[in-house]
Amino acid sequence: MERRIEDPARIVPPDDRLGCLQDIHWYDGAFRLFPDYTLGAMAAAQLFDAAKKDVPGLQAAIGRGEFMPLVDWLTANVHAKASYPATRELLSAATGRPLDPAVFKAHLKARYLP
Repeated sequence: MERRIEDPARIVPPDDRLGCLQDIHWYDGAFRLFPDYTLGAMAAAQLFDAAKKDVPGLQAAIGRGEFMPLVDWLTANVHAKASYPATRELLSAATGRPLDPAVFKAHLKARYLP
């Protein structure tokens, strides 16, 4: 299937409610939160990458709507640790390395580029 990336300059919402104001952070001026969301997305991509390597057939299971293999992996590697280790240590323990932008870049390429 061919993926087509729209030119953002051509996308015009019908009104502000469906445009820039649909996210309260723009309206509120809370731009400082966007880097936090990016760090969370990077960590999530890295955790999922590690889970795919550790759990054979994980993506096929998810494709069938079976999420327990992922939940089990997350429970053992993330949730069971609660908030005891700092995020940096938790991510390193669960994935075998510190936060790595290359993993997020690969995730974005695989998801959005042909």
